[in-house]
Amino acid sequence: MIIKPGTEWESVYSRCRSVAPEAFGGERLRNFWGGRWRSEGTPTETTSPIDGTVITGPPRLETVDAKRAVRASLNEHRTWSFAPLAERKRRVVAALGDLAEHRELLALLLVWEIGKTWKSAQSDVDRCVDGVRWYASNIEGILEGRAPLPGPVSNIASWNYPMSVLMHAMLVQALAGNAAIAKAPTDGGVNCLTLAVALVARQGVPVTLVSGGGAELSEALVRSDLIGCLSFVGGRSSGGEIAASLVDSGKRHILEQEGLNCWGVWEFSDWPALARHVRGSFEYGKQRCTAYPRYVVQRSLFDDFLAAYLPAVRELKVGHPLAVARAEDPLPQLDFGPLINDVKVKELCDTVDDAISRGGVPLHRGSLGEGRFLPGQDTAAYLAPVSILNPPPSSPLHHAEPFGPVDSVVLVDTEAEMLAAMNASNGSLVASLACDDEPTARRLAADLQAFKVGINRPRSRGDREEHFGGRGASWRGAFVGGELLVQAVTEAPDRPLYGHFPTHTLYPPT
Repeated sequence: MIIKPGTEWESVYSRCRSVAPEAFGGERLRNFWGGRWRSEGTPTETTSPIDGTVITGPPRLETVDAKRAVRASLNEHRTWSFAPLAERKRRVVAALGDLAEHRELLALLLVWEIGKTWKSAQSDVDRCVDGVRWYASNIEGILEGRAPLPGPVSNIASWNYPMSVLMHAMLVQALAGNAAIAKAPTDGGVNCLTLAVALVARQGVPVTLVSGGGAELSEALVRSDLIGCLSFVGGRSSGGEIAASLVDSGKRHILEQEGLNCWGVWEFSDWPALARHVRGSFEYGKQRCTAYPRYVVQRSLFDDFLAAYLPAVRELKVGHPLAVARAEDPLPQLDFGPLINDVKVKELCDTVDDAISRGGVPLHRGSLGEGRFLPGQDTAAYLAPVSILNPPPSSPLHHAEPFGPVDSVVLVDTEAEMLAAMNASNGSLVASLACDDEPTARRLAADLQAFKVGINRPRSRGDREEHFGGRGASWRGAFVGGELLVQAVTEAPDRPLYGHFPTHTLYPPT
């Protein structure tokens, strides 16, 4: 096994320097604000999760420089917000063309930086470009009667979807008349975002990219009075701290947080279909906000469930996303590669071991022995699939999202028990019910604390016109998706803003 020629990190980074020398200065990255690439910030190195290769890390800023960046973004915002919509649209569409031209390079960066498979990495780039194209085609009607916010939008997002979530949101925010600021995720994705921002900035779209720790930059990116809206994607701990800091400010906010997304199985018989969904659920190692890490199963169906579930999990293919047997071979078709880092693997292994020691029953514990790896490769960031039956209430697996390839299975005897088990995390983004009788499924779905509920199919964040949000503690502030994403970053007199807010909750029209 070898790394496919031309996809080695040195080759990929050299291509970045050739395409955007202004952003990839020497052996370090630069931050971007006020229309210029800048050397402020301490250069860092990190390691790729796929095999431990040393790669270029984020140039970490201090608070004072982050404040300068925000003020520069406000100045850009004041000009951009008065630009004609036709001009904004022209520039954004031109930027999409440049992103599409460099699709392969952006995808390779996602593979090296955050361990996506080749298929998943390409999809992340495509969803960004195709999604923003939809907004560009429909923006006139969506924006009717609405105006940009008084200040730029600050974006703080997790590392797992730099293009289809973060860059997608920034381009829609710019299309709506706002300058957009992004904090590069600390755990990975900064090279991909740097290249994307370089391509977008060349078209005169007012974007800003800064790197640094959350504690150092929060005063500028979260609490600053210059910010018109804060958009956050991440965990409940960080999201809760941000929500607390904004509660008295009245500042527009979008806080997407995790929840334990569950798949309930009740009076069901189409096991081949469920097996396909089980395998598909492991995309990107379940490092997704809409992954399904819990199955709540009617006890009388448990034997049938296992007969479908276990073969699907055993067929999963894990390995190095760029490893091939021969130079001419295509990149492998894997279900997933590494997790974001070896620290996450250790955390999950410790959680699993603790759950078993407290009474959880191991249904499946996979091995990396059959994985697709290079000879002698560092596999510290890889974790084979694990499934635990009835994790104890004291375990995080009982009530929290593991954010990795670890499933829990809970057995129930009544509908009430099933609903309680599926609502264990005080709100989630998605849920699904496997049930032969659709009226029964819809009746049960009405009591699930999930924003979207699928009947015999999974739900996802969605693209284009599809709305997205969360119930309970999985979401704070404005909902997004479709016209709601534009509404979240614009103003209109006497029109409701749909979402979860301290004093009220409004759900979008169906």
